[in-house]
Amino acid sequence: MRIDAKTRKTGETDISLEVNIDGSGCAAINTGHPFYDHMLHLFTRHSLMDMTLHADGDLDVDAHHTVEDVAIVLGESLRSALGDKKGIKRYGTAYVPMDETLARAVIDLSNRPFLEFRVSPDMPDAPNFPLTLCEEFCRALVNNLRCNLHVEVFYGRDGHHIAEAIFKSVAHALREAMEIDPRAQGILPSTKGTLS
Repeated sequence: MRIDAKTRKTGETDISLEVNIDGSGCAAINTGHPFYDHMLHLFTRHSLMDMTLHADGDLDVDAHHTVEDVAIVLGESLRSALGDKKGIKRYGTAYVPMDETLARAVIDLSNRPFLEFRVSPDMPDAPNFPLTLCEEFCRALVNNLRCNLHVEVFYGRDGHHIAEAIFKSVAHALREAMEIDPRAQGILPSTKGTLS
């Protein structure tokens, strides 16, 4: 089982997290922000990892620190749980429709952090969850998982649907990239002999 547990405590947040990459999509999540909880529940279900998460953050200020710091800890935990990455598929791609919205995520677990986030700033926010927080989640995840992630929303009119399509597409792409390829038999997915 590829599992890990992490904690992070700052003047802005106090977070404890456990993940099991080889889970079944079970989640026990409480960030104090119901919409973020919803996004993380569906992220867990669609990635098929198990996640136990408790976060106390300065939500009286806004959700920014909580969203970012949870993604930091999640990225660190996934990187630890992946270990040497031998045998993984490394790449993942997912298109996710959500009613009128269509999003795509493409990921490379390359150990080289880079985020390309192509979402029009004219698209609407979800209630109580600015669209910019979706980008902050992705950026913090990328920088701490150390992956290359491209996210694009082709079209959409409902802020809730846009955020949900982003989280689901990233989850599906990540699930594919983290999967063990039975044909690889413990081989590192790189001709360089290292992922860096």
